[in-house]
Amino acid sequence: MIVDVHAHTPTHTGPVPDADRLTYQGWRTDRPVTTTNSWDDYDAAMADADVSIVFNIAVDDPLASTGLDYRPEDTNAATLAFTRAAPSRRVGFMSVNPTRPDALDQAERWRAEGLVGIKLGPNYQEFDPLGAPALALYGWAERAGLPILFHQGASPIRHAPLRYTYPLVTDEVALRFPELRIVMAHMGHPWGKETVVTIRKHPHVYADVSSIYLRPWVCYESLLAAVEWGCADKLLLGSDFPIANTGEAIAGIRRVNDILAGTALPRVPAELIENIIHADALGALGLTDAITREPW
Repeated sequence: MIVDVHAHTPTHTGPVPDADRLTYQGWRTDRPVTTTNSWDDYDAAMADADVSIVFNIAVDDPLASTGLDYRPEDTNAATLAFTRAAPSRRVGFMSVNPTRPDALDQAERWRAEGLVGIKLGPNYQEFDPLGAPALALYGWAERAGLPILFHQGASPIRHAPLRYTYPLVTDEVALRFPELRIVMAHMGHPWGKETVVTIRKHPHVYADVSSIYLRPWVCYESLLAAVEWGCADKLLLGSDFPIANTGEAIAGIRRVNDILAGTALPRVPAELIENIIHADALGALGLTDAITREPW
């Protein structure tokens, strides 16, 4: 089974009206990204995945032009409706801001509704990932058995603090919450080596490869580091829709060695790439029954 662990909830249930259509230049270097999309657009993008994990980032100060355009209530309601429409193929994660006074109440509410994990972007949501409110949410998630997928690494958004997404911050989180299942998005690009040494030491910390294939050297360096440090089995497939789609993600990591033609540099083993594509992501995150379970 192919599981795409990193996709964003569509902005529109039906076709996107021309007046609503938005693109953003900053997410890719080769072309602009259309940040408004329909349920059908999502299904087309996920055609090569059997199951996808879907979410958005709840921000209190929306940045519509970049695609960060959902307030907490909107993003979770949209994700829930979308996953309920195809529960055997879509697994929904909530997003909450730990600094909101009702954060834990909201987390419990959306858990009860059927969202089975949490997506956090401390840089976009403007909270300290090692601050007391965030630690309280991690503790709740650990007790409740909900995995957390963190945005890690670079962002083109100027106001988003890079220090909040540096991979070694996740090491601190995992030290305090050893049973919390964590996914480090984008292999922390460009800090792939820091991500690798973090997932290597923590049994329940993983990384997804979303978007790294858009930058060939980052992709090669990051995957080779996982090979050399013996933790390539901790890598999960992700596309980062709408920035890319599952097929593009698969093709991109399969091309990881293309830049090495004519060199003696070490290759990333082909079997490793196939293991990422077919990784048991739901099992790793404690979500084996996520596509069949009833709401709590």
